[in-house]
Amino acid sequence: MSTAVPLQHYIDGNWIPGSGSPVISYNPAHPDEVVAEGLQASAAEVEQAMAAAVAVKHQWARTPAHDRGAVLLRAAVVIEQHAEAWGLELAREEGKTRTEGQGEVLRAAQIFRYYGNDGDRGAGQIYASPRRGEKILVTRKPLGVVGVVTPFNFPIAIPAWKIAPALAYGNTVVWKPASTVPLLALRLAQALEAAGLPAGVLNLLIGPGSMGNAIVEHPALDGLTFTGSTSVGRRLASAAAGRGVPVQAEMGGKNPAIVLADADLELAAEQVMLGAFRSTGQKCTATSRLIVAESIAEDFLAMLKERTDALVVGDPTDPTVQIGPVVNESARKSILDGIAAARSQGATVVTGGAAYDDGDLANGYFVPPTILELPPGRDLDVWREELFGPVLAVRRAATVDQAFGLANDGEYGLSAAVFTQDLTRALESVDELDVGILHVNSETAGADPHVPFGGAKKSGYGPKEQGSAAKDFFTHTTTVYLRGGTPAA
Repeated sequence: MSTAVPLQHYIDGNWIPGSGSPVISYNPAHPDEVVAEGLQASAAEVEQAMAAAVAVKHQWARTPAHDRGAVLLRAAVVIEQHAEAWGLELAREEGKTRTEGQGEVLRAAQIFRYYGNDGDRGAGQIYASPRRGEKILVTRKPLGVVGVVTPFNFPIAIPAWKIAPALAYGNTVVWKPASTVPLLALRLAQALEAAGLPAGVLNLLIGPGSMGNAIVEHPALDGLTFTGSTSVGRRLASAAAGRGVPVQAEMGGKNPAIVLADADLELAAEQVMLGAFRSTGQKCTATSRLIVAESIAEDFLAMLKERTDALVVGDPTDPTVQIGPVVNESARKSILDGIAAARSQGATVVTGGAAYDDGDLANGYFVPPTILELPPGRDLDVWREELFGPVLAVRRAATVDQAFGLANDGEYGLSAAVFTQDLTRALESVDELDVGILHVNSETAGADPHVPFGGAKKSGYGPKEQGSAAKDFFTHTTTVYLRGGTPAA
């Protein structure tokens, strides 16, 4: 058993203990093991962090873009150097496998490197003027102080894809990570400190969910970027909108995969399995709904069950394990309750479906990879409600139009996947499916840092994340009418 890491907050370039109640991070595979512990931040620390961010926001905004980028590039090197150790810590704290944890740390470095090079990209636009001797310039300026509220499921990658562009475009940051996974937040702040980020530009506060309210209600806040549950996102967006503060929010998903009759079934089965169960289904882009053509349903579900049953569930630090635990007991109970409710409403268990009842899997926060087939024509809760775990709900479709209709059914529109070898059907899916991200012949999960990420419908609010799209949130435009005087003789 490893020694618990002491938790501190990073405010104005200093590491300080909190003055709030205790915060303890447990290993979800072994709930008696403490990974990190300390004291939460309180209202006093929120005030200090906001004041620090305000004090340096003008100086950081006026720092040349290449100098800001150089800090991010140095941070990327630090992150890469610690990928193995931090990936192991991530697995112990959050529950994804050691391989996935290391991959997530490396993805954070990739994101920092992408935005670290932003100074070499276009910084504005020039338009022709209808008036002689004048040019019209559209320039970009940072918002100012940005609040960053991040979830537990990607404790370093999601913060990276918010914090890196915020800093690259000249904003200062007050960051509240999920209190269930504070250790990787500590590590990311340490990387930026080691990279020479000036004091006050990034401020890390570890605290309860209510701290998000304190940040969004602070009069010094100039923008808020959030990823998390739909209910919390809507509440924070409403509070921010009431004060005229711009918000970028990525929220829930209930992502469908459609397997049409002409699909490569081996490929589709592998990709659907990965999309549904990798990271224990704790992804906003995870595949949680499957629509399969009636004519191939029996064969496809048998293939999918075989692959699912072969998954190795256990301690995520074991390199042979493919599925770890969910993040805590509350999540485990909620997911198992959702499975039980689906069964009571008429769902048939294809595989999984019941809690582990002995051994290490019963002692930890493990949920078996579960596939539930829903009865035709019935609107079950599991088809619409996000369980955020390794649960896949299945329905059969008699026609392609019915399949697309089932995929669009619901308030979410984050990601979808279509499996077909028919180019016409693939092109049709682009027009028919109302989602922010569409995969053709690959799993619903996945987000590359150089392209926009975000949902349609009720899955997203405000400008998209990542790539050049991030600039639309973290900056505002100034249109400059530039005209000289009379030329000197």
